[in-house]
Amino acid sequence: MARERPTALLLDFDGVLRRWDPAVAAGIEREYGLSEGVFGEIAMHWGRLQPVLTGQVSHADWVSSVADALTESVGPGRARAAVEQWQRYRGEVDAEVLAFVREARAGGVRVGLGTNATDLLDTDLAVLGLVGELDVVVNSSVVGVHKPAKEYFQAACAALETPPARVLFVDDEDWAIRGARAAGLSAYRWDGPAGLRYLRAALAY
Repeated sequence: MARERPTALLLDFDGVLRRWDPAVAAGIEREYGLSEGVFGEIAMHWGRLQPVLTGQVSHADWVSSVADALTESVGPGRARAAVEQWQRYRGEVDAEVLAFVREARAGGVRVGLGTNATDLLDTDLAVLGLVGELDVVVNSSVVGVHKPAKEYFQAACAALETPPARVLFVDDEDWAIRGARAAGLSAYRWDGPAGLRYLRAALAY
């Protein structure tokens, strides 16, 4: 049986609407004599990351734990300074994706941001000029459960006021795509703006 045409769009943030320039972190790591990729290695360790993505600890506490982990390498003062400098960069909005979001909303499609994020998300959206650009924001640290859990996608569809079968989810990670499909959503694996043609055809607004 053919799927229903989606009437709502749920977009991942990092890797889809927001891009990160890896050269920024790499430059700070070099400046402070840290090994390449150490910020990501420490920050993304699941035992450290999972609590902040589900609202059990704050973004500030998570960042402090990263600095603590670097203290042995460069000392407490330099560790804090390095992490503070790393955190000042909040990424960049993909202009083509934002234009697509505006176009879709103008065409009557409800658009939500569906992201595993910390309690800094609202601040980031303001800094990046994205306040008011989306109909809903579904933040894992607010929901209390993260992608790819079925409960996360249920919460996202409820926020969009759209049944799962009518929601198209876009993410750059295979595990998130699989989770969305298991929850009954349509899902598209993002690999860059070339995918916008497919999304426009799928939504047909």
